[in-house]
Amino acid sequence: MTDGTENEYPAAFSSTSDSAKTSTSTAGAVVLYSTAQAWRAQFYRSLTRTGISESSDEEEEDFSQYQFEDDLKYLRSLDPKNWKDQDHYAVLGLKNLRHRATENLIKRAYKQKILKHHPDKRKAMGEEIRPDDDYFTCITRAWETLGSQAKRRSYDSVDPYFDDSLPDEKDCRCDFYTVLGKAFKDNSRWSVKKPVPQLGGPYAVREKVENFYTFWYDFESWREYSYLDEEDKESGQDRDMRKWIERKNKATRAKRKKEEMARIRSLVDMAYNIDPRIKKFQQDDKDKKNAVKRAKQEAAKARQQEEERIARDAAEKERLEKEKRESEERARQDALKQEREVQKKALRKERKALRDFCKANNYFAENSTENIRHMESVQKICELFKLVQLEEVMKKLQADGRTAFLNIVDETERIIEAERRVNVINNDTRNTPEKQTKSCTAPWSENDLQLLIKAVNLFPAGTNQRWEVVANFINQHSSGPSSGVTRDAKEVLAKAKSLQSTDFSKSSLKEQANKKAFDNFIAEKKSKDAIEERMPAVTERLDHPIANGVTIEPKEPKKESTPWTPAEQKLLEQALKTYPTTVPDRWDQIASCIPSRTKKECMKRYKELVELVKAKKAAQVMK
Repeated sequence: MTDGTENEYPAAFSSTSDSAKTSTSTAGAVVLYSTAQAWRAQFYRSLTRTGISESSDEEEEDFSQYQFEDDLKYLRSLDPKNWKDQDHYAVLGLKNLRHRATENLIKRAYKQKILKHHPDKRKAMGEEIRPDDDYFTCITRAWETLGSQAKRRSYDSVDPYFDDSLPDEKDCRCDFYTVLGKAFKDNSRWSVKKPVPQLGGPYAVREKVENFYTFWYDFESWREYSYLDEEDKESGQDRDMRKWIERKNKATRAKRKKEEMARIRSLVDMAYNIDPRIKKFQQDDKDKKNAVKRAKQEAAKARQQEEERIARDAAEKERLEKEKRESEERARQDALKQEREVQKKALRKERKALRDFCKANNYFAENSTENIRHMESVQKICELFKLVQLEEVMKKLQADGRTAFLNIVDETERIIEAERRVNVINNDTRNTPEKQTKSCTAPWSENDLQLLIKAVNLFPAGTNQRWEVVANFINQHSSGPSSGVTRDAKEVLAKAKSLQSTDFSKSSLKEQANKKAFDNFIAEKKSKDAIEERMPAVTERLDHPIANGVTIEPKEPKKESTPWTPAEQKLLEQALKTYPTTVPDRWDQIASCIPSRTKKECMKRYKELVELVKAKKAAQVMK
């Protein structure tokens, strides 16, 4: 059984080769190989001259006694206008031979069809020739196509009886060598290179199997699809039209050629992936690699065993010592954990006792508003004070009641404020007010100070480029001795921090001037007419953040005005986010989040904030 990879020659060629072997037996293998190559080249040239079919590596068959088919029913069914769609081999009676038919056989078939189906012959035999029964044109077209080597190759490329589909992978796995062997043999007719190696059998040597897949992965097909051109180049009216038709036809052929090569590649990939010989070769390579790897591992393991034997005793001793240390550390950590748990439990117990005691005494409050504030204060005390401090607080509350509670609340607020100021100072150690005041280029008048205070409250922290906006506001509204001075953001920020840290109880002239400007601003703020003339209504407190949390604190306002504190402002902003406009009874819900304010006050404050935002946007536009 041959695997298809060995050269096979016709009988005449084989006899000649045998004589060459006999006459040159003493010349050595090289001479024999060269002689065989020369004979094979001569044989191929003879095939090219005679125009034998594409399978030139096969032995030419003897068709001298071939009986041509004559399917008159098929011939009468043909339409000369659609001659491209007809089976030319079937028209000439060569349907079974097709591409294996020789040039001489095609000539004989055509002559026989002429003698039998020429209109003159048919009339001589007494047959009536109808206009719709002129199938002789189809016979002529078949001869024109198959009688020319180039046109026949073009037609054979699109042979309708050739199956371009790939075999089913399931069938290939069941009968690999039969199914795929036939598929490769059928497709070998398209190969430009001859001879074409075939799939072979299960016992083929590795070299032949690898050469087979190398050949098919580099497969070069001679199929071309000019027969399927939609338009004939010669039908163009002028040269430009003919060029355009040719470009169009070439693009279509290239696309079909690409699909053909993809089909061949898919066939080869499928065969390679399920080829049991390839799997066996891969497994052999893997086993060989694993054997080498295993040998290296065993050698390394032997070395490691010796090293491990030496280090085992030392490691065991170290392990015992480590376990002892870990046990001691674990015992210590457990003791600390139990102690912390006891302290946490005692702290929770003390906090609960404080809450229960305050709750039992109605949080030492005289009304509902004060009750809510005292509840918040109790929560702050529980979070801020430690166990010892909470015990002292309980003793004071049990002894003095409301007086002690109010004192403790004030002390808590002072502690929180002190911590806040410490954080502010720590965050601004590199940019202190004393350093910034040195950068002032001109003295500040009372009017400038009032403008600074107004701008700081008009544009609170969070404003985009806040200090540039404040400086621009002062430069636009400044009048007096310093009206010609342009102040920048850095200078304005330094002065604002200086005002915040100033103690107005001192007696220096500069500080007294600052205090006077501050008092004038407070008096002006109380006058509604003055506010309306100079700037939009601003009802925010004067302790808005200036920079990094620092504030300018005004005098204590009267109780009638009841300005909004930062805590109330924060609660309002949070409530506005929590209850959007889609919530029913929105303002009732917002007012319930701020116990110290009514629904009307919350709505009024919201309108003031809207006006404030509009004023800030207008000032930025003026810049």
